Amino acid sequence: MAGRTSIWILLLAATCFAGQQTTAPTPPNPDALVRKAVENEIKTVSEDANRFMFRGTKTTLRGSTTKIYVETREATAGLVIAYDGKPLTPDQRRAEEARVERFLNDPEELKKKRNQERADQERTLRIVRAIPDAFLFESAGEEKGSADVGRVGDLLVKLMFKPNPRYQPPSRVEQVLTGMQGFVLVDAVRYRIASIDGTLFRDVSFGWGILGHLDRGGHFLVQQKEIADDRWDISRMSLDLTGKILLFKNLTINSTEVFTDFKKVPPNLTFAEALELLKKEATAVAQNPTTSKLALK
Repeated sequence: MAGRTSIWILLLAATCFAGQQTTAPTPPNPDALVRKAVENEIKTVSEDANRFMFRGTKTTLRGSTTKIYVETREATAGLVIAYDGKPLTPDQRRAEEARVERFLNDPEELKKKRNQERADQERTLRIVRAIPDAFLFESAGEEKGSADVGRVGDLLVKLMFKPNPRYQPPSRVEQVLTGMQGFVLVDAVRYRIASIDGTLFRDVSFGWGILGHLDRGGHFLVQQKEIADDRWDISRMSLDLTGKILLFKNLTINSTEVFTDFKKVPPNLTFAEALELLKKEATAVAQNPTTSKLALK
């Protein structure tokens, strides 16, 4: 996503002295742990040159849409392959391919897409950078990683967070953090954020290129998992938010998006090559939706 978000926790005691130890190891400082995990999240975004193909299924009150995505050096290519779990008809497939091909036929459209993805990523990074200063953290135990969160079986540190009263948001982008509280899960060995589960306990304003506010009671969940060695990515995003845009237009967001079937692709893949790869995968799904590598579920 094009961009993405999360948090951390866990210390390993020296096993060679386990038989001699008479007191429990000192737990990690929550604030320091979060700060180090956030620094590592930002570092990996700038340094990771790997590219992946993956599937995303977004479910809203209107139904579900399944897409396959391919990351490229130019932008992320995406192609719809199903609505409500049903493969596209031939006419729908032709229309969907034409929608994506416009980026090849019009370089300005591809440039706009690339710039939008970069802007979205920068806004996300601004939120992530603010987390250590915007919240106060308190230990809330441990949880084990699962197929969708962190690494399967690994212990994750669970932290409760609430707004830091001393934090002053530098812009409206970070303003939303002042009304959030919830829990985070952190891998304290790899310093990666595995999950952020937050609730708005009061109305908050926001600024993602527009002015508006989000209502109290809104909820969001972002989960990450390891998809390859040293590569983590978002596995699930759930949003249940209401509010207003420009102070008069109602805003309702109720969606869950699940990302699966991550597969490495060549790092220098062009957008045109990615589109051909997407068409091939879409054809495989249409011909045999139950056995394709990106099979519908």
